[in-house]
Amino acid sequence: MSPSETSACEDLKAFERRLTEVIACLQPPTRRWRLLLGLTSLVTFVGAFYWLTDPRTSIVPLVDSLLNHWIFTISTVFLLVLFMCGIHKLVIAPQIITSRTRKVLSDYNMSCDETGKLIVGPRPTNNRYMDMS
Repeated sequence: MSPSETSACEDLKAFERRLTEVIACLQPPTRRWRLLLGLTSLVTFVGAFYWLTDPRTSIVPLVDSLLNHWIFTISTVFLLVLFMCGIHKLVIAPQIITSRTRKVLSDYNMSCDETGKLIVGPRPTNNRYMDMS
């Protein structure tokens, strides 16, 4: 192996280590954001069920109905605030990074898995020079 090939190999290994480190660091916060989003969605769903099945909902004005079902109202507002703050991006942050990395690495006939490990593709065959008979 020539010195330039050794250097390229070390660079790839360093890139892979850094990529796996970044993805691993994103996993705990991503889990917490997913849990928060799931719980808020569940509370909102249950609150909506009770709000819609309440016989008084169709009789009283909307504001009074929402004040009677304050858990639904608060959870809905909280869910809207979460989406306005970008929770939908925080929940899938590792997937965003890996998909963008795959897009860049495809130019070099490489890819990566969900943990950030590099996958080197087969060497491309250049058949256009072989067909000159």
